[in-house]
Amino acid sequence: MEEIEIPAVFLNVRYNGAAHPLAAFDGFSRGANCQRFVFELLRHFGYEIVRMRSSELWEDRVYTRSVSRKRPLDILMFNRKNDAWGAHLALFLGGGRAIHLCKAVGRPATWELSDFARIEAYKVLLGIKRPIRKLGQSGVQPAAGRSD
Repeated sequence: MEEIEIPAVFLNVRYNGAAHPLAAFDGFSRGANCQRFVFELLRHFGYEIVRMRSSELWEDRVYTRSVSRKRPLDILMFNRKNDAWGAHLALFLGGGRAIHLCKAVGRPATWELSDFARIEAYKVLLGIKRPIRKLGQSGVQPAAGRSD
């Protein structure tokens, strides 16, 4: 699969840490945090994912599964330590690159994966979560556990 192209509407979203991932989504007029940004991108590409905190995403087995090899549209979870609470989310685009929304940049940024390791807050790649439910599916209960 080739690198994912991000629609222009997502490239001008401003960072807003107060845009809580559990709040109802009413557009990007007030900005987004990293979770909201990644979840809305996944919805744009046809995946169903509920609003959840990063620690809930880490435990989720209904909408995502843990994988060991990245492919485009996988969620990358970063933190300064090996802990999913407060983890930063990015979306893998392919070609060794990921897009994310962070306070330091203020707008969506596409970085090489090696760039994340250079930043203290993102130095640990906790894991990779693959979205598994397409919009419109119902009653699908995927198998738990790590797989590619």
